Amino acid sequence: STRKESSAASDVYKRQLTDFKNLPDDSRVWIYQTNRKFTDEEVAEIETKTASFIKEWTAHGTDLQAGFEIKHNRFIVIGLNQSIAMASGCSIDASVRFIQTLEKEYNVDLMDKMNVTFYSGDYIAHKPLSDFRKMAKSKSVSKNTIVFNNLVNTKEEYLENWEVPAKESWHNRFLS
Repeated sequence: STRKESSAASDVYKRQLTDFKNLPDDSRVWIYQTNRKFTDEEVAEIETKTASFIKEWTAHGTDLQAGFEIKHNRFIVIGLNQSIAMASGCSIDASVRFIQTLEKEYNVDLMDKMNVTFYSGDYIAHKPLSDFRKMAKSKSVSKNTIVFNNLVNTKEEYLENWEVPAKESWHNRFLS
């Protein structure tokens, strides 16, 4: 009976893009930050391409309930309702390949986790981790600098702990 119910549930979401805000709080999220701000035209193109990708995204042939949003013209956030279907190795590989195609097409870096993005006044700065460490040593950034913690795993963590003071994130280890 459970198998039939989950099969019926997945049919409901077949080939549909779910509005990111409608994904449950325990949905898995992946955040890809770019090393430069996308233009509004690029964001519109990327939204179209990401929507198409997500509509086709599957896990071992099972349709996934997923959505996305692009924040600050810098972050592509993909969310997946894992109560419908878990992301398999193959589906994760497919999403990585999709992100890599965006990297090539827009000449940006979306996969490098060794970069730090943070607020510098009203501006969002993007620096290699080594530069962020130097800025911390020279006190150019502090424990209260708002950073983007792209290591959050769920939509709830993303909503509550993504933009946080450095002291509340993994960035804290670099600050004295």
